[in-house]
Amino acid sequence: MATKSGLLTWDCPPPEAEVRWVYQPVEVHHPDGNWELGRISGWWTDATGGEWCRLRTLPAGPRPQWLRYDPEAVRLLPSTGI
Repeated sequence: MATKSGLLTWDCPPPEAEVRWVYQPVEVHHPDGNWELGRISGWWTDATGGEWCRLRTLPAGPRPQWLRYDPEAVRLLPSTGI
């Protein structure tokens, strides 16, 4: 996935008290032009104001990863009300 920064690691995730846990469906745009459904389960803002999301692709993608949020690569979908 095209991102502007690297990953947080499972060995060093953000402090849980600073994470905003959510259930946010998304579409992920891959560099090869393909789209894939996914889900954001958490948001975190680093000390410089950068937004990070805990993203997993569906239905059985790899385990969730912390990625710097890139609205060009990850499109938020409505979770209610359509």
